[in-house]
Amino acid sequence: MEKNTKGKSSFVMEGQTFRKRFPLKYSWIFLFLACLVLWVMFYSENITDHITCRLSELKMSVLTTKAPTPNATTSKRPTEPPEPANICSFHSVLPEDVLEAELLKESIAWPETPSLPPNFSLNDTSGSAHSTFTILPRNGGGSWRVGDQLEVLIQIADFHGRRKSSGGDVLLARLHNPTLFAGVAGRVLDHRNGSYTAAFSLLWEGSAQVEVTLVHPSEAVTVLERITQQNPGRIYLKGNFRAGSVTEATSCNVCLKEPPEKLCNFTDIRTGEPWFCYKPKKLKCEHWLIHSSGGFSLKLKPMEEKLFQRGVNMKVFIQSSGPSNITILPKLKVLNETVSTNTSGRGVITQPAGYYYQGIWRALDGSTVHQLTNNSAISQCLSGKVLHLYGDSTIRQWFEYLISAAPDLKKFDLKSLTQTGPFMALNYAKNILVTFCCHAPPIRFGHLPISQIRYIANELDGVVGGENTAVVIGVWSHFSTFPVEVYIRRLLTIRRAVERLLTRAPGTLVIIRTANPKALSLYETLTNSDWFSIQRDKILRTIFKGVNVRFVDAWEMTLAHHLPHNLHPQLPIIRNMLNVVLSHICSPAGNFKKATKL
Repeated sequence: MEKNTKGKSSFVMEGQTFRKRFPLKYSWIFLFLACLVLWVMFYSENITDHITCRLSELKMSVLTTKAPTPNATTSKRPTEPPEPANICSFHSVLPEDVLEAELLKESIAWPETPSLPPNFSLNDTSGSAHSTFTILPRNGGGSWRVGDQLEVLIQIADFHGRRKSSGGDVLLARLHNPTLFAGVAGRVLDHRNGSYTAAFSLLWEGSAQVEVTLVHPSEAVTVLERITQQNPGRIYLKGNFRAGSVTEATSCNVCLKEPPEKLCNFTDIRTGEPWFCYKPKKLKCEHWLIHSSGGFSLKLKPMEEKLFQRGVNMKVFIQSSGPSNITILPKLKVLNETVSTNTSGRGVITQPAGYYYQGIWRALDGSTVHQLTNNSAISQCLSGKVLHLYGDSTIRQWFEYLISAAPDLKKFDLKSLTQTGPFMALNYAKNILVTFCCHAPPIRFGHLPISQIRYIANELDGVVGGENTAVVIGVWSHFSTFPVEVYIRRLLTIRRAVERLLTRAPGTLVIIRTANPKALSLYETLTNSDWFSIQRDKILRTIFKGVNVRFVDAWEMTLAHHLPHNLHPQLPIIRNMLNVVLSHICSPAGNFKKATKL
């Protein structure tokens, strides 16, 4: 048998050649270099941190990548965020919530608004001076009657009087009767060609006057959208650190674009809600003592500021091109039955939550709003009940109303700060407990001790619940400067906690307070514009749609009232809001399980 020695000889020859080219005395150099590379990869903190950060960024970019949609040419999509410099992101939501967040953002897509060249002219922007509204004739002719729907055509023009050819203006509309103290909010539909339709339900007999307000021209929306994406930290918040006589203050926010080693990570362990502060120079992260509001840092260009002028193009009335009021007759009755005459067929349907008549709010969801305006009525309603209020200052306002309207409800002195709480009020004789707790950062209160930073979801997980427990939640105002993902994340966290509460204690009553329109200055607009509130209000309603909760429609209750808009609505509006809350609480326990689903 012939032995195959050719391959072996070749291998020996190649090995000899290799040893000749690379003598064995140099092999230790290659071994040393290999070990050095392994040591750097596994023990260098900077390298591993960099790898972790880049992997997180890659994951986040994949999660936030959007697919094109058929209506992308007609609706303005939220601007894609720049690639983050760190693992935190204003645009991040939990991975399991990415799809729902995308759908929510699609639901608030705003019509395309004009791009603004550096030297644009204010005269070319939307204004109220030449804009008009016209009451459209009743569909089918004849007289207006209770139960009909009124429609109004709004045409926006610039300061030259030229009609606009695109949409995106922010408009509010209401129908009212000052003599009857009656009012109802209208629904505005943007046709995206400079014209809009406002629709109103006709709900009382007598005169009704149309009122249309230009909140912002479409060009102002362009600015508001830009600063939200580019300057989400324009309201800066602070962390105050203290140890002995040494104090330091650093900036804090949902996201800070710095490496992790330069930050204090105060992300909530249970909810995962992110919160970061820059590390103090002398103290440690564990010395964090107070959360507080820092201030505002944003400067618009002079021409851009002109887009936010009260009495010119911000919260100004639009005039009618003809009559601005109608007369509403009673419903027709045939054989003792009321005949509906609502024959609107133009494609705009308004379904208001309620309306005012004689200054009293009347709900249209089938519930009865009782007038509980004195001490004995409120105390009787709350007898044997526990009422927990969670949220911002607009919820704190409800706590303050209750203890003022019901002196038997004594506020217990918890030595807490007036602005932040927490608060507790008791009526021992009737076994009533009312509490207030503000929501966790981002919140712009002056000073909030970190011992009182409480995420609503965590608080809800500690509520026993039951048929004698009511929970009120109001979260909206302090999230307006951030990209909408921050608000979505917080609400989804709260919704999950609400669902857990209702699962273990189905008889618990949960009430959600919506946003409300407010007075606007330049500062208020850049931080808390009605345009921000409109979007977040819609997201709030959508997130809790199908969940067994009730709503207090603060938006319509403020818009429909004759009093001016205010972040903290005036007493008559608050009284009506609390009558809605107390009416829900005083309803038979069985009704809690049939709460309205919007």
